[in-house]
Amino acid sequence: MLEPLRQGLPPVDPTAVSGSASCALPARFDAVRGARTFTRSTLSQWGLDERFDDVALVVSELVTNALRHALPEESRGPDAEPEPSVRLHLMRWSTRLVCAVRDPSEDRPGGAFSPERTEENFDLESGRGLFLVDSYSDSWGWHPLAGRLTGKVVWALFLLHD
Repeated sequence: MLEPLRQGLPPVDPTAVSGSASCALPARFDAVRGARTFTRSTLSQWGLDERFDDVALVVSELVTNALRHALPEESRGPDAEPEPSVRLHLMRWSTRLVCAVRDPSEDRPGGAFSPERTEENFDLESGRGLFLVDSYSDSWGWHPLAGRLTGKVVWALFLLHD
């Protein structure tokens, strides 16, 4: 999973990787709260409490987008399959933090940066998530998964300052 992710990021020294954590998320919207809790715990373990607000906002948007747009309607809700199809990955290097959300859809992320976005529909409530991701992270992107995995990963990068 990391190799394609690294292709979209600035070069990093693999020996500088200092931590990674991952959690599976159920196909329910209350999973967003669980993703924030997981993020708080992980950042605290890594001594990055001061980055929680920005990172949690981005994680919330990425997970919400995955649940809302990448899963079929029948797979969401209290009767959803127990097999989680969305995963949150947090990876830390000495100078960078990456939040990545994997989902089963091969569709490109849309929203405010979608080519279909026009002046007439720019004020719509939905579609602002990736604008927030872009505003609060240092960069973001996505890539389709390869091999036996299907779907995509949407990631956001945060630069860490000493």
